[in-house]
Amino acid sequence: MKVSVIGATGYTGKELVKILLSHPEVEIETLTSESFAGKRFCEVYPSVKCNKICEHLELERIKSPVVFVALPHGKSASIVGNLIDRGIKVIDFSADFRLNDEKTYYKWYKVSHPRKDLLPEAVYGLPEIYREKIKDARLIANPGCYPTSVILALYPLLQNKLINPERVIVDSKSGVSGAGRNPTLATHFPEVNENISAYGVTGHRHLPEMEQELCKIAHQKVDITFVPHLIPVTRGILSTCYAELKEKLATKDVIEIYKKSYEKEPFVEVLPAGSFPHTKEVLFSNRCRIGINITDYFKVVVICAIDNLGKGASGQAVQNMNLMCGFDEQAGLK
Repeated sequence: MKVSVIGATGYTGKELVKILLSHPEVEIETLTSESFAGKRFCEVYPSVKCNKICEHLELERIKSPVVFVALPHGKSASIVGNLIDRGIKVIDFSADFRLNDEKTYYKWYKVSHPRKDLLPEAVYGLPEIYREKIKDARLIANPGCYPTSVILALYPLLQNKLINPERVIVDSKSGVSGAGRNPTLATHFPEVNENISAYGVTGHRHLPEMEQELCKIAHQKVDITFVPHLIPVTRGILSTCYAELKEKLATKDVIEIYKKSYEKEPFVEVLPAGSFPHTKEVLFSNRCRIGINITDYFKVVVICAIDNLGKGASGQAVQNMNLMCGFDEQAGLK
C-alpha cells in the first residue's frame, strides 16, 4: 500500500519515515517539506537511507490511500479536511482534531477551527483504549506525547474506580525533541544543557486533552495538576502520577489489576513490584513501561516511560495505520 507524509522533515516526520521504510506492507509514495523541497530525504537526514525527493505540498498530487500529516497545530486542519473530502484516510499528528469541543480548541490554541464538522468523527488514536473505533476510522487524531504517557499510566486506576479523580498530580519530564526542530532560545543547547526547567506551569496545551480522555474513562470529572519539565536529553518521557486510593490496597494487588488491563497489549509492559522504568529502556521503540508503588496513607505512585517520538508520536501513528488497514498491529514496530 502506498502512503504519503506531509511535513516529513521534522523530528516526528523523520522517525515516521524511518519506521515506514522497514514496514513490510507499505511503500512511501510522496514526502513533502517546505523547508527542504528539492532535496533527497537522505540529504536532510543522512542516517536514514531514503532517496525520495522532498516536494512542495501540492494537495491535488497527493493520491495515496493513507496520508500522515505532520504539521504544526493550526496548519493541519484545512489540509486534513481536503484529504478526507477526497476519500483519503488521514492520521494527523497535530492537536487540531484531538479536542472534541471547538471552543476548548480555540481557548488553548487561539485558532478558529476551519473544519469543526470533522470533530465528531475524529477518533482519538490510543489503540489500548479505542482499538475497535480505530479499525473503522478514516480520521485519526494521533495523541500528544505527554497525554499518551499519562493516560496509559492512569487508565486502569480510573477504569476500576480505584482513585479519587479530583486529586491527581502528574509530574512529567521530556527530552528536547518534543519541542520540535525549529530552534528557539528555550531549546538552544547552552540553555538546555546541564539544566532542568519547568514550563507550562500555569497551563499546558496537553492538559485539556488528558482531562477529556480521562473523564471518558472515569465517566466523571477528572482534575489533574500537571507540570511538565524539560530535561537535557534528546528524547524520552517519564511521567510520574500521584493519586489517592479510595481503599487500602497492596502494591501487588494493583500490579495485578494493571496486568489484567494490559494483558493483550503488545506494547505495554507492567513491571514487577520494586521495579520502575527508565527512558533508556524505551528509546527508538513503540513500547510503554509502567511501574507502580503504594505508599502509606492510601497513596499510589505510577511511573510511565515512553519515547516521545515513538509511542508518543510516530510509532503510535504506524500502530494506528496498521489497525485502520487490517495489517498486523506490530508490523514495522517490532
